[in-house]
Amino acid sequence: MVMRSSSPLPRMSRRGRVTIGVLVGVFVLFTLLGWGVQAWTDWLWFDEVRYTGVFTGVLTTRLLLFLAVGLAMALIVGGNLWLAQKLRPRLRPHSPEQATLERYRMLLSPRLGLWIALVAAVVGLFAGLSAQSRWNQWLLFRNGGSFGVDDPEFGIDVGFYVFQLPFLRYLLGVGFTAVVLSVIGALAVHYIFGGVRLQGVGDRMTTAARAHLSTLVAVFVLLKAIAYVLDRRAMLLEYGEGPVYGAGYADVNALLPAKEILAYISIVVAIAIIVFSNAWMRNLVWPGISLALLGVSAVAIGGIYPWAVQTFEVKPSAKEKEAPFIERSIKATRAAFGLEAATTTPYAASNLIPPASLATDTSVVPNIRLLDPQLVSETYTQRQQVRQFYDFGEKLDVDRYGVNGKVQDYVVGLREINYRQLTPQQNTWINRHTVYTHGYGLVAAPGNRVVCGGQPFFVSGFLGDPQEQQREQGQQATEQCAAQTEQISAKQPRIYYGERMDASDYAIVGQTDPERKAEFDRPVGEGGESYTYTGEGGVEVGSFTRRLLYAIKEQESNFLLSDAVNDNSKVLYVRNPRDRVEKVAPFLTLDGDPYPAVVDGRIQWIIDGYTTAATYPYAERINLQEQTADELTGRGTFQLARENVNYIRNSVKATVDAYDGTVRLYEFDEADPVLKAWNKAFGGDLVVPKAEIPAELAEHFRYPADLFKVQRNLLTRFHVTNPGDFYSATDFWQVPNVPDAPDTDQKQPPYYLFTQLPGQDSARFQLTSAVTPNGRENLAALISGSYVDGQPRLEVLDLPDQTRVSGPVQVHQSMTQNANIRQQLNLLQSQQAQVQYGNLLSLPFGNGMLYVEPVYVKTAAQNAPPLLQRVLMSYGDGGSYVVLANSVSDGIKQLVEQGKQAAAPGTPPPGGTPPGGTPPGGTAPPLTGALSEAADRVQAAITEVRAAQTSGDFERYGRALKALDEALTAFQQAQQAAGAPAPGASTPASPAPGGSAPASPAPSGGATPTPGG
Repeated sequence: MVMRSSSPLPRMSRRGRVTIGVLVGVFVLFTLLGWGVQAWTDWLWFDEVRYTGVFTGVLTTRLLLFLAVGLAMALIVGGNLWLAQKLRPRLRPHSPEQATLERYRMLLSPRLGLWIALVAAVVGLFAGLSAQSRWNQWLLFRNGGSFGVDDPEFGIDVGFYVFQLPFLRYLLGVGFTAVVLSVIGALAVHYIFGGVRLQGVGDRMTTAARAHLSTLVAVFVLLKAIAYVLDRRAMLLEYGEGPVYGAGYADVNALLPAKEILAYISIVVAIAIIVFSNAWMRNLVWPGISLALLGVSAVAIGGIYPWAVQTFEVKPSAKEKEAPFIERSIKATRAAFGLEAATTTPYAASNLIPPASLATDTSVVPNIRLLDPQLVSETYTQRQQVRQFYDFGEKLDVDRYGVNGKVQDYVVGLREINYRQLTPQQNTWINRHTVYTHGYGLVAAPGNRVVCGGQPFFVSGFLGDPQEQQREQGQQATEQCAAQTEQISAKQPRIYYGERMDASDYAIVGQTDPERKAEFDRPVGEGGESYTYTGEGGVEVGSFTRRLLYAIKEQESNFLLSDAVNDNSKVLYVRNPRDRVEKVAPFLTLDGDPYPAVVDGRIQWIIDGYTTAATYPYAERINLQEQTADELTGRGTFQLARENVNYIRNSVKATVDAYDGTVRLYEFDEADPVLKAWNKAFGGDLVVPKAEIPAELAEHFRYPADLFKVQRNLLTRFHVTNPGDFYSATDFWQVPNVPDAPDTDQKQPPYYLFTQLPGQDSARFQLTSAVTPNGRENLAALISGSYVDGQPRLEVLDLPDQTRVSGPVQVHQSMTQNANIRQQLNLLQSQQAQVQYGNLLSLPFGNGMLYVEPVYVKTAAQNAPPLLQRVLMSYGDGGSYVVLANSVSDGIKQLVEQGKQAAAPGTPPPGGTPPGGTPPGGTAPPLTGALSEAADRVQAAITEVRAAQTSGDFERYGRALKALDEALTAFQQAQQAAGAPAPGASTPASPAPGGSAPASPAPSGGATPTPGG
């Protein structure tokens, strides 16, 4: 009775212990069952796609890391706990403290080994769980190679930072955790068993306890010395005091030496702790002083000294001091993000008058894409949907095809099944998973053609006879609204894998009776045809074991009860192409915009895969989610994860067959060390070599959108390569907001075009984007990304700093605020209709800039799609020559006519005869060289004066007069240098008081610019 009353914890009844045991057993059973079912079905899925090496490789690595780190942590912590109890004193002085601790010693002593093992097991479990998530770092650590590039400070290959450093820092963290837990645990055991005392006579700590704990503290300090060494390397990866990433002047000249000194001090302090605590004075006074000195040194040497250098030496002349380090960051960033290969071409854009060659052009004008992939998605759905459960998504894709010997861009979409659109009657388990299993057809339309009141001209993806389908939809026979035959033919048009499918949208296919076709294939007439899947995709579920397995996985008893599941059945799951690639290649970051293409008669999803890193020395670190977000994010494109990176390569082109789900990974960047490491980690044959990419597939590769956004955003700053100019930030650019909604603060997305830009040999399919000067709205540059001979090409058309060419936002405002055009737009828009604007295209042409913006009208009728009704076009500065035309050809004619009238002889500029013009009664000599360039400048200035007069914008008119005066002066100087007589031109007079201006003919075309336009 006395012993039972003194027990610190009440004894649990036998029934209570049994109940707890049963509950724990049930929990463990169901947990293991869930893990087992998930692992088994994952294995079957990887076996289906023939990537079991990825499954076993990742699983084995995670298990080994779990066991290795967990066991190591358990042994270290458990060993120190065991050592602490072994070192307990045999005799303890009597004190109230020891009397209180005696009851705990009585509880622990009989099963002390079990308690230590339990604590060690718990610590090892959590350490192992943390370690297994580092499988990717370990695989890169083991398989990583060289980049062939040394960092500019230590001369160490970049491969060390990308492959070795992350895992080394993790191991160091594990070491710190193990030592700290060991110190805490050992201190607790020493205290409970009397090795450490707070009361009583004599020493507060036994010799054995002091030796044990001081050794652990010394080990901690030694780990700190190693941390200082790694921190010196890691300083090249951090944002310092300068304007860029990486170690700056104060870091290199003050903090780096400080960390080296602190590493040596840490070693000395570790030795001092052991010596003073055990071999010499055998107390904790001097070890404590040593630790205090280490802390003071860390503050003084590692904090105060670098701060003083930064404050008193760097800041007064930061531009000069930081210049070498800014140059390092510029070079590293351009190399890490593939910007160093970008070619910059000056583009004067000095011609503000529409040239006559617009009417005869064959490379730019005929390829102007009018169909906006976001807006015409509704039109595709309404004209090609046929059944309510078909869906094309919120945004279509743009690709190019060669039809009848002509290559041009097409807006394409897949007619997919959208299970969210099934009616309640259709949405039964049988219908959802065995009847409505697939979509049908790739629907395409040329990007530059509209018919039948503004609709796309469909050329593929027909469910039946195109003419019959046209008659069913009530379209007029007087105009051909669709092609008579399939122009982009898919031999297998069925879509079993698509973007509209999520994790719950599995399909069960296959029949024992060939005549029994249970799947709805496509609508024909009033009914529909049926189909039975014959592809290789899917996991067989004919056996009872497989049915039971998937019944548990999907928590669905129909796998066992329904006769729709038979001996020939297969289950298709993970049907979203992006999810399939992500599962097969978990080390890749995938582009947010997969797109379909017809390759060798089959529909293939193409997904761009990126290899990334976050430890490239001196390179700028960016957040992928922030850098790739724009107007289309979440509306037809996937949002990327919040991943911080400072290295990226489009190293893989992945494909997913829309019919059988076959996944292939094609190597695209043969020089990427990160992809080489991953390929080696998974056996060396994970990716198909670039040389084996089918030629027809390669023809549909396009510059990836998310990579382009990242590069474009970085080029807004890192096109500046001079460190001084970069520090001043005077020539930085910015990505403009959406032109028709600039106040939303959403960035204008880049757009795909099949066109020819200045400096290019021929038209090519490319991704383009306009940028403006930082804080201003005029155009600064055009950036394009394309492929030439299978290699990526990033190009920049750089406009002069003081260009008068407007940017996208300014152009849209100028065009839509034009008085005549505004009136026409108001007629299109009413309570029953809404005007929507498509992609605003910026097209350099004829040493000027052509802008094209399609205008759609969407009526208020139910399910009415937006139809293209007009085309806004502008040339020059965006406001001088503007038309709202019925078509591109009509708009081009109007612009050319305006240009002819503006440049017609006999139309004198304000104030006299233009330089280079024909004076009365004489014939002008031909102009060449610098004189010709000066004359062109004056002519452009005169055009601007005319436009400013017409607009009524007096501020603009004043600037135009000043520019004309400067142009005339330059022309006179050029004439004097050439030995020609000066012309009799005079500078136009300033506006009269009251704001009146000299009369001047307005541009033709019926568009009279308004003030500010």
